[in-house]
Order: sequence, then C-alpha cells, then structure tokens
Amino acid sequence: MKKIMTMCLSTVVIAALAYADDAPASAPEAEGAKKSASSPAPEAARRPPRRNPGMGANRNRNMPVKCLGVFGRTAEGKVAKIYRIEGHGGLILDVTDYGGRVVRCYAPDKYGNLADVTLGWNTAEEYAKNGFSMGTLIGRFGNRIKDGKFKLDGKEYSIPINENKPPRHNALHGGTAGWDSAIWAVKPLREGPAVRGLELMHVSKDGDMGFPGTVTCKVKYRVLPNNVWSVEYEATTDKPTVLNLTHHSYWNLAGEASGNVLKQQLQIFADSYTDVDDGLIPVKDLPVKGTGFDFTELRAIGSMADWMAKNDHLKPMDNWYDHNFVLRGKAGEFKPAAIMKDPVSGRKLEIWTTEPCMQMYGAQNMDGTLNAKAAGAKLVQFAGVALETQHYPDSPNRPDFPTTVLRPGETYRSRTEYRFTAE
Repeated sequence: MKKIMTMCLSTVVIAALAYADDAPASAPEAEGAKKSASSPAPEAARRPPRRNPGMGANRNRNMPVKCLGVFGRTAEGKVAKIYRIEGHGGLILDVTDYGGRVVRCYAPDKYGNLADVTLGWNTAEEYAKNGFSMGTLIGRFGNRIKDGKFKLDGKEYSIPINENKPPRHNALHGGTAGWDSAIWAVKPLREGPAVRGLELMHVSKDGDMGFPGTVTCKVKYRVLPNNVWSVEYEATTDKPTVLNLTHHSYWNLAGEASGNVLKQQLQIFADSYTDVDDGLIPVKDLPVKGTGFDFTELRAIGSMADWMAKNDHLKPMDNWYDHNFVLRGKAGEFKPAAIMKDPVSGRKLEIWTTEPCMQMYGAQNMDGTLNAKAAGAKLVQFAGVALETQHYPDSPNRPDFPTTVLRPGETYRSRTEYRFTAE
C-alpha cells in the first residue's frame, strides 16, 4: 500500500504524487490546509471558461490535473481537498477526495457554452450536513439491505441502520458511515497525453460498518478527449464479503439550480423494473410496458406524472421514482443503460455500464430549502435525477439475483461511462 505525497496549493499544478510502501490509504493534510480548513473552495473552482476550452486556438494541450486547494473539513474533522480534471474536448470535472465526490461537471452545450450539470455544494461541510449521497462514490454496498442483515457462508452480519422511517428499516449505501465519509488517497493517472484523470484508493478494514473482510478498492476517473467521463472500479478482499459499488451523481443538463428536470428527456434500456414493498425492498421484476416506468423510448421525465400520482402503491416513494431498472444484456457486458437529453441546450448524456441494473431516483425529497452551488439559488423538488449503475438492491438476501459476493483471490471489476455530446 502506498502513500500520497502532494504539493497542493490553491492554484498549483500537481507536480508529484506517489504512493509509499508503508502509509495509510488516506491522503495527509496539505501544507496550506491547516490555515483555512473551513473555508469554501477557491473562487477559481466556481468560474469555469464560458465556452468550450477545447475550441480555443491557444489551448494548452499538456495542462495536467490541478489541485485547487482545501475544500473544508469532514464531520470527523479531516481535511478535504478538491482537484480539477480538464479534458481536451471541453469536459471539466471538479473532484474532492472526500468520498470521491464529483462536485462540478462542466459540459458544453450545442454552442460550446459550459454549464455545471451536476448537483452539489461548495464545501465539504455542506456535504457532511446535507446528505442525499450527492455526487459520491458509494460502498461497501450501494442501495438497500433489509433490516441491515444478511448471511454469508452461514454467518449473519449486521450493518447499522441509517434509513429508519417505518416501515423502512434498512442499511442504505453502506450504513451510517459508508465510503462516502472517507478521505480517499488520490494520485494523477499517467496514461498518455490524451487521458486526464485521477486514481482514488480506499482501504475498508475488516468489520467496517459490520461488513467482513478488509477490502482494498481503486477507482479511476478518466476524462477522454471525446468528452467521456469513465469510472473504473477494482477491488479485492482478504475474506468473503459482499460488494456493490456505484456513483451517485444527480444530473440536470440545463445546469444545476436551473429548475426541475421534468421536461428533460430520458431513455432507459430496460424492459422491466423491480417492484418494491413499502419498505422499498425488492419484491419481483415487472414489465415496464404500459406503466410510468416505461422509458424504452426517449420521453420527458415528467410526462407520466399523472400515472405516478394515481398509483397508491407508489405512495412510500412520494409517487415518484426510486426504483431499480433491469438492463438489457448480461452482467459484465458493456452496454447502454440510459440516455438523457435537454432539448433547450442540446446537451446529451449517454450512460454505458457493465452493471446489470440501474437505480433511478428522481429527487422528489428535495424541497427548496437546501442551497445550490449557485449563489442565492435553491435545490427545488426534482432538481436533478440520479442514475446509479449497480446490482439489485438487497442482493445478499436474494440468491435469485446476480451475486454480489466477493471472495479472496477474486477481483471485483466494474466500469461505467458518462458520454457527453450536444446537438
């Protein structure tokens, strides 16, 4: 295991980051962190170029990933930092080592104008306080485990309950302190001039949140020249365990804080979705045809709102979307999961994945009280949509679902791509 050694000042390019053999997985404090650990992210992080930087004649094609400085402190008082990845085609990601969160994702519209198309906040403190799993890496187990209990090889394990709103009684996204609460070790990828990116690493010790086995996980964020953000997961364990990793970004292709996404369009490459009980635990797969879950053709997200509102079975979900879609194709096969499009800006997002499923959550519980990143703006109801590629919810308790068991000697591998275009 290796240690990050960073030179992280507010506008200094990362000059050297390397792992050493004997250090913990989380990055040490930056030199300037102690002075301003509770200050907001640097103003430079909030002012991207107005137009696609890839279109400029003087674009510096060799600009490496930057560390923008201190992002604040976690709930445990750990210093978080924020990094910027600028792709050759114009796509820009601002990423914090706090849970691997994507804080900002600047994508060009059909005229080359950039907008931040993912929801989030401006400081680590806001992420720690506000919840919603905003923009974060999720582990050890994405989605829900009923009653926080499962059996593996005849032994029962208990995960802390963090969704306790009767009749819901679940461990959600890894329990009360999942991988989103960790500071991940970060180093830049060295894969040639065309690829800009970061490698994030986290070691989850045996017994972490009740899960068995020490798991070492590496996640690679790549920004490719064609405005593709690739997320590649790899993990190993020293004891049998369960693992279901995902990314929890919320998308609004018109720009964050621009209002709701009900008129933006969505297509999901799934012919069935997973019905749930009142505790939001899977019951059985049902066909999407003839229901409000039918996104087999591109349509407005809100176009079936009347159908959803009249369905009493959906009251536990506030008559909206918090459901698993079963993707066409096999688990492990790289395939399309979804297409999202904003007809006004022309921005289009395609999601491809090796995962068998995708959870759609429609942000129905945002109520206009939370601040957005934009000054003075709020996150309204349906301000974005989360499209989480993953395995089924509650898989450890359902042997009929694709397995999420990882054993010593095996390597967990998963890949999801977010492909941005404009038309």
